[in-house]
Amino acid sequence: MNISIGIITACLVVVRLAFKRFFSQHRALGADDWAILATLAIGIPCTIINKVGLTAHGMGKDVWTLQPAELTDFVLYFYIMEIFYLAEMSIIKLSLSLFYLYIFPGATTRHLLIGTAVFNVIFGFTLVTTAIFQCTPVSYYWTQYVNPQSSGRCINLNHFAWTNAALAVALDAWMIAIPLSRIRKLDLHWKKKIGVTVMFLTGTFVTVVSILRLQSLIYFANSTNPTWDQWIVAWWSTIEVNVGMICTCLPTVRLILVRACPRVFSTNASRNKSELGYGNGYSSNRNYMGHKQIELSSVEMNIAEAEQERPAKPFGVFGNLPLK
Repeated sequence: MNISIGIITACLVVVRLAFKRFFSQHRALGADDWAILATLAIGIPCTIINKVGLTAHGMGKDVWTLQPAELTDFVLYFYIMEIFYLAEMSIIKLSLSLFYLYIFPGATTRHLLIGTAVFNVIFGFTLVTTAIFQCTPVSYYWTQYVNPQSSGRCINLNHFAWTNAALAVALDAWMIAIPLSRIRKLDLHWKKKIGVTVMFLTGTFVTVVSILRLQSLIYFANSTNPTWDQWIVAWWSTIEVNVGMICTCLPTVRLILVRACPRVFSTNASRNKSELGYGNGYSSNRNYMGHKQIELSSVEMNIAEAEQERPAKPFGVFGNLPLK
């Protein structure tokens, strides 16, 4: 699972970045793209450590079948993976909040998104710092199992893990609620509103995985058989991170499909736009059917006339969503 989902995730991220950099209208990476690239830079070592670090040092085996040195190595690698996991999930949420800034123009919504992005940075930095220094000395984290004479202390790791997981689920719900609250203001046919809603709700799969991961934390930090009990923690954490990265790439995947098969995957409005000669790097401020509308470009869309006195600006990638 680790290798398969890791390869799929890496390929989707590379496709997303290549499309944005070489085939989009602007031929440049946005802030959300750089954030997901940073996540990939951490994710590739995680896939490797899962194999050569955790699995090769007893993951899924009973602790009494291992040598003491092997157990120490396992706990050390698990400590590293814990820090990487927290960093990855924080950057994924940051990437998503930055992506939303390209979609929603309303001042109130943008202030909420900027606040959410800032909160993601502070929250992620706090979690990673706490994880690094959760034990004093730091080495006590991986020596306590095999060296009874070692002195040190750790924070309540169970409380830390559960607090992080609960706040992460709440933050996921918040970041799903923001776009959904805007859909009702779109001047769309109800069928298209359902389609847009389903597109945003794909992010709930990450939340579902996060909730499923909660049950794996029952024995976290309180286990006398860590190589066995923490297997399920590593399993769900690996799925959660990779599914989160995949979900952030889905809008770009849709644009690639629109480019490849416009008659199948594009909206009626975007097809009309292609027939009128737009979409090849040319952007028009023309309104269709009297609506103030977002026009589809290669990767981003330009808001045509969201406000009468404001010029067009990059807005999003979800197709033609006319605003009231």
